[in-house]
This record gives sequence, structure tokens and C-alpha cells, in this order.
Amino acid sequence: MIRVKRSSAQNLARLLRKTEMKFRVGLGHDTHRLEAGRRLVIGGVDIQHDRGPVSHSDGDVLLHALIDAILGALGWGDIGEWFPDTDEQFQGADSTQLLEEVVKKAHAEGWQIENADCIVFAQKPKLSPYKQTIAEHIAEQLGVDTDQVNVKAKTGEKVGPVGREEAICAEVVVMMLRS
Repeated sequence: MIRVKRSSAQNLARLLRKTEMKFRVGLGHDTHRLEAGRRLVIGGVDIQHDRGPVSHSDGDVLLHALIDAILGALGWGDIGEWFPDTDEQFQGADSTQLLEEVVKKAHAEGWQIENADCIVFAQKPKLSPYKQTIAEHIAEQLGVDTDQVNVKAKTGEKVGPVGREEAICAEVVVMMLRS
């Protein structure tokens, strides 16, 4: 066992507090119930489908998860704190604009998104034809190259709320770097 003198440990603790983290990782998740006749937007892209999310804003499950991942990485709370569903100004809000606000603040604080790894969980519609367009839209909003955004789509294998087409979910992991 290595013993560290108390004064050395205190000095190390002080040094670590002064040293700012150069990178951070965040995880975001969002789920929305689906209802017939509603508009479906995923990653800022309109998707043709007979169902869409029940939500206060536009219900873009992927951008909501992305926003939460960024906020989490930076220790800034969650999407509900920034854009509460009890506030009428966010009724029907475009999630791309919400993302722009968060990214602008992150950039102002010296943070850049290095990459985003995204998963959308939906039984239907099949998202393969939309994945590249979604990645391009997200990359543009984040100010990164398209190869820094990965979009995956998974079904619910006809199990659970996603599999029964009752819900749609998304998860996103981001790495943030201080410039």
C-alpha cells in the first residue's frame, strides 16, 4: 500500500480543483408516447408516418436526447429545466431552435462537440432512408463534420411500448472538448 503524506494529498486536491477538465461525456435519453395523426420529426427531419409524438414541443425525441446529453456533459441540468413543458412559450417549439440555444451557450463557454453517437428506437417507420439526412442536419446544428455524428436505428422487436408502436425513444452520447 502506498501512503501519501497528508500535505501531499492536500496539495494534489488543490491542484486538481485548479485543473479544468478538457473533455466531458454526456448521456441523454428521451421517450414520447405516439398517437395517430400527429407529425413525426426525428433529428430535425420530417418523417412520413401515420403517428407522431404526444408532447409540449414538436416532440423531436432525438434532438431532446441530444440536448440532454450536452447539458449533462456540462453539468447544466436537463432539458426540462431549460425548456419546461409548463411554460407556454415552448408550446409547439421547434427542437432545432432549442438545440441552437444550448449549442450557442456551450460555444460561448469554450466547449465544442467532438462527436455524437445517437440511437433512435422505433418499431416503425424504418429509419434507414433518413439516417444520413438526420446526421447531416445534426452536424450542421452542432457545427461539426457529418462524420462526427452517427445515427443508428433500432426496432423494439415487437416487444414493449416501442415494439407495440406506442412509444418512440432515443439515446445519445456526446463528447465535449474545451477549445
